Amino acid sequence: MDKFLKTLLNVIPIILMLILIPIIKNDYLLSLIYILIIILSFIFKYETKDLLFLFIGLIVMTIGEYFFIKTNVETFNRNTLFNIMPLWLPFLWAYVFVTIKRSINILK
Repeated sequence: MDKFLKTLLNVIPIILMLILIPIIKNDYLLSLIYILIIILSFIFKYETKDLLFLFIGLIVMTIGEYFFIKTNVETFNRNTLFNIMPLWLPFLWAYVFVTIKRSINILK
């Protein structure tokens, strides 16, 4: 149960980020809020290589989303990054990478 609770606590920022998507319509403001959430979560708890995983997630998922969109696998109505996807999306994916890494560490 302890591992489940620790994993759940790591997922709370992602849940908050997802809840904010339909509420905050301005992609620039939402991106800024996501950055603040990530910074606060790192201040609250920082693990080794969290920043590395954040940047890997940011880069890899931006490229991945770009190809999904270009092959018409995905489409977005909010197109503030490269005129094809929401600006906040790579920040969400980046933090998901960190959460996955942390969850794996908890489950070891």
